[in-house]
Amino acid sequence: MLFYLFAAIALAGGLGVVAFRNPVTSAFSLVASFLGLAALFIHLNAFLVGVLQVLVYAGAIMVLFLFIIMLLDIKSDEGPKITKLMGLGAGLLAMVFVGMLWRVTVSLKSAPLETLYPEVRSDAHEIGRLLFGEYFFPVQVVGILLLVAPIGVVVLSRRAVR
Repeated sequence: MLFYLFAAIALAGGLGVVAFRNPVTSAFSLVASFLGLAALFIHLNAFLVGVLQVLVYAGAIMVLFLFIIMLLDIKSDEGPKITKLMGLGAGLLAMVFVGMLWRVTVSLKSAPLETLYPEVRSDAHEIGRLLFGEYFFPVQVVGILLLVAPIGVVVLSRRAVR
């Protein structure tokens, strides 16, 4: 029952990101989606990934995004007019996607956990090994981009002082 609750929270947050026109409301919907995903990770006994989801994404990254959105003072604009043909195409595409998702879900055969993971290691060990080993350079590049982005926003949003 909890799985369906957390999945519904994650899906509702994702739909809110797309549906709301106000960027701040969309960002808060993304936080709700992140919290739902973190609860799903914790429900799957991946406690470290769930906690990192809350601390890193819902905490640090979304605070940074909200800071940038509020600093830029983005107003919600009048969106594009949606015609009946566009709505029909979107509905058809959504039905095809749900059909494909249903087919994949029905055809999945789950294997016992012991055959998938012969040696069990902790989440922290695996994540640390990957982040500081194989993916060290991409992690550093992402860190630099996350540092440069708010600096660029501050420079671009600075009003001319005379």
